[in-house]
Amino acid sequence: MSILLAGILFVVLFLMFVSLVILVIGPVMLLQPHRRTIQYYKRYTSILHPSDLQLPYEEFTLKTAEGICLSCWLVKAQGQPRGTVVYLHGVSECKIVGLPIAKLLRDRGYNVFLYDSRRHGDSGGNYCTYGFYEKHDTATVISYLHTRSDVHLGRIGLFGTSMGAAVAIQVAASDTRVAAVVAESGFATLRSVFDDYQKRMIKLPWHYLRNIVIKRSEHVAHFKANAVSPVDTVKDVHVPIFVLHGTADSLIKSAYSEMVFANANEPKELWLIPGAKHYDMAEVGGDEYRRRIIDFFVTHLQSH
Repeated sequence: MSILLAGILFVVLFLMFVSLVILVIGPVMLLQPHRRTIQYYKRYTSILHPSDLQLPYEEFTLKTAEGICLSCWLVKAQGQPRGTVVYLHGVSECKIVGLPIAKLLRDRGYNVFLYDSRRHGDSGGNYCTYGFYEKHDTATVISYLHTRSDVHLGRIGLFGTSMGAAVAIQVAASDTRVAAVVAESGFATLRSVFDDYQKRMIKLPWHYLRNIVIKRSEHVAHFKANAVSPVDTVKDVHVPIFVLHGTADSLIKSAYSEMVFANANEPKELWLIPGAKHYDMAEVGGDEYRRRIIDFFVTHLQSH
């Protein structure tokens, strides 16, 4: 066998091997992201529970329509609330990451509801579908809040980061009970962000592999990937939206937030934070970050 033929055979076998590996692990990576629980966060922060920030809270479980248990915290405002904000975390994350925002909002007079998305944190569920089913879970949360006669809700806003931003947009497009949305570091479509992830992992932009992996994932989890498209869904959002992203985000391109913003209806705001990465928006944005979040909710959740 010639050296050239042997080389070609090696390349073919290598490509077949990589394809097989991706086809096996791809759906697992997409549908079953690693769960980050309190043990993970203990390595990075001492803020692990509402009590660590002296926040009054209720801890309980809600069930989705399919019977999936969602682990929840309700942080009630002191006195008459200005409104209620539901916090939606990113992929692999859990409600713990929302505690600093909960503190900020509660100190300014808002109720804050935080929960672990299905297949995340301490919640149940086998698969993550990036908003396809998760939007219904948020609607379940809102319906629950409306049953609480002991809690004055005011108007309801959503604060979503990363995957949570995509979920928030999908919720707001279909649920008229949502009055305002903050969408931080979100993606444009599930297919495009999965492409980016695949390129980072194996350095090979094989769209045919992406398509096969997504098709298999759709079959396993019974969802439609094309329906997870915030850049399209945002056209159906008719409440104020504040889109923000870090210009140095290497996980989800800031261009995706620009695309979502371009398709959004008025009133809308866009803030690209210079030098901010995916996980340090608040740190890099500093006081202006906190001020702009509060100003947005004060303006758009005030009672009419």
